[in-house]
Amino acid sequence: MKCLRIDQALQQHHLTVPRTARYHTLGDAAKARAIWIVLHGYGQLARYFLRKFEGLEDGLLIAAPEGLSRFYTDEAHSRVGATWMTREDRENEIHDQCTYLDALATELLRTSGDVHLNVLGFSQGVATACRWSMNGNTKIHRLVLWAGGLPPEPGADQLHEVWANLDLHLVLGTQDQYAGDKELQAQSARLSMANVSHQVHRFQGGHELEQVLLTRLLRS
Repeated sequence: MKCLRIDQALQQHHLTVPRTARYHTLGDAAKARAIWIVLHGYGQLARYFLRKFEGLEDGLLIAAPEGLSRFYTDEAHSRVGATWMTREDRENEIHDQCTYLDALATELLRTSGDVHLNVLGFSQGVATACRWSMNGNTKIHRLVLWAGGLPPEPGADQLHEVWANLDLHLVLGTQDQYAGDKELQAQSARLSMANVSHQVHRFQGGHELEQVLLTRLLRS
């Protein structure tokens, strides 16, 4: 029996469709002196992530957008999380998330006026924050990369071109189970080679947001 390869006729196509995105906020947009867009990690939902920022919203508007891809995180299908992207169809995933975050920034700035817009990425949200800053159309004043890695694609020239005047901070807990001194030093060295000024912060703790340092970075 002869086996036919039907995949030779398969063609890939793309279609742009409307999509409803969800985000949650803390703070009064009319009174905000700065905006923070905070990007959750893998498998989290925005509303639970934003709870870590409760009590810090005085004078700020803090917005937590949710990744566009949701999934069940347990076998019983009782818990739901979200992810920003996977490696599948990655270029379109990156484009879509940048378009989404640009639209969110435009909406927040429309209601808040002429204020600084800052971004914090946590865990998987770090790569998302980096890619948005590189490929999006939003001017970011301060970028905090907390417990996550820089994406591999930007070279030294692009890092310098986009981040030369950015207020950039790297944060990692001393007991983080996913990264340690070696990974943090490699990221810092990569930025230094690109002549990108940055600050490195450590705290006693694991893969989490630490309240004292978080408060200082948001409110300084």
